[in-house]
Amino acid sequence: MVKINESMLIDFYEFTMANGYFEHGFKDRIVYFDLFFRTIPSRGGYAVMAGLKSVIDYIENLSFDDEDVAYLRKRKLFDDDFLTFLSTFRFTGDIYALEEGTVIFPGEPILTVRATAIEAQLIETFLLVAINHQSLIATKASRLKHAAGNRVLIEMGARRAHGVSSANLGARAAYIGGADFTSNTYADRHLSIPAAGTMAHSWIQLFDSELDAFRAYAKTYPSSTTFLVDTYDTLKSGVPNAIKVIKEDLKPKGINNVAIRIDSGDLTYLAKCARKMLDEAGLPECKIVASNALDEHLIKALIDQGAPIDVFGVGERLITAKSDPVFGGVYKLVATEDDGRVVPKIKISDNPAKITTPHFKKLYRIYDKDTGKAQADLLTVHDETIDTTKPLTIFNPEHTWQTTTYENYTVKNLLTPIFNHGKRVYPDKTVEEVRAHCKAQLDALWPEMKRFEHPHKYYVDLSQKLWDIKMDLINTHRNRIATQNQ
Repeated sequence: MVKINESMLIDFYEFTMANGYFEHGFKDRIVYFDLFFRTIPSRGGYAVMAGLKSVIDYIENLSFDDEDVAYLRKRKLFDDDFLTFLSTFRFTGDIYALEEGTVIFPGEPILTVRATAIEAQLIETFLLVAINHQSLIATKASRLKHAAGNRVLIEMGARRAHGVSSANLGARAAYIGGADFTSNTYADRHLSIPAAGTMAHSWIQLFDSELDAFRAYAKTYPSSTTFLVDTYDTLKSGVPNAIKVIKEDLKPKGINNVAIRIDSGDLTYLAKCARKMLDEAGLPECKIVASNALDEHLIKALIDQGAPIDVFGVGERLITAKSDPVFGGVYKLVATEDDGRVVPKIKISDNPAKITTPHFKKLYRIYDKDTGKAQADLLTVHDETIDTTKPLTIFNPEHTWQTTTYENYTVKNLLTPIFNHGKRVYPDKTVEEVRAHCKAQLDALWPEMKRFEHPHKYYVDLSQKLWDIKMDLINTHRNRIATQNQ
């Protein structure tokens, strides 16, 4: 079996860039990179940050062994001194990030790296892999849970995931975003995500009759029995046989934790008919589980149509975020250091959306004191502070004449130190703590932001100082190009 070293999950150009930095005197040059995204998946009103735990584990174990260095040497592209440097490589920089489970918006730094140019370059791919994938799934799960409301949501997508890692880490991200259970046993065993399961069609097919299959299952798993009722005929066979076994085999033993699962057909119609049959049989406690290519829009439609469904099982459309399967996070240089002084850098593009916001920054979230609801986010230069005893006026960086003034407000600096000089300073967080943080974050959003269609836009504004620096850099580059073309 090939040994996997995640440190080698690096786009090859990052090695060539790092080698170039080494040769051209940038080995110890301190740089700042921001990881951010530009567009909210599924045209939603918010996204959820996930993947920080993977980043922490990666940074703590980042190194290149003799076999890795030997592989690079065979490519005959790299300086011997650079390869020797890699053989003892460790990350020694600083990382700031939003807490996992935090609600995030386009253009703001999810994570900031302050490190040498080589260190910052070599970790780019893994940071993007971890945060892009897991934030995408956590965001999708939060939308599904919002649609489901107080009903149970089970992530059931392992077999349709894009690989083993996607299945496992996707289950964790889904739980952070709001899923109540997963079907993935690995996620339960190793990631502390509670697992749940029901019954297979093959179980029923192996018995001489559906009734025999139901009786055997109830005998083996009496305390958590869910009958899959659509193998043959949901209303004429499945539900009647489930009722028979519940009443004859389970109720006499005082067992009331029972359910049926519908995995095909018109879920609203079948659930309504099944609910009527169960109630008429004196089984109001029997829950109805529904699955079959569900997403947030279908779940909302089922509920709006009055489908009496208690549990939703969502597979491929959650674990692959099928409606919008790319998060689109990017990682850009925003500053360097010269003799301890931060020098802002900017990337300019013909596409205005791709113009970066320069400098080492803080990210403040503004909350209304009375409601506790998030009002807007404000990006500032790293040395700026906000005096909450005074009114705070912010402006739209695209339409600068649009301003808002807050008086009864509080703020929170969202970027938290994760690594300081290569040493982890951020405490362990259990997945339950991360999940609770995510729920609190979502609760702080106005309901209008959670609409699936045309959600309210949440603003990420720039401080006057940061906006002035950005405009000055744009104008400086524009004038330089104009002078060159004269």
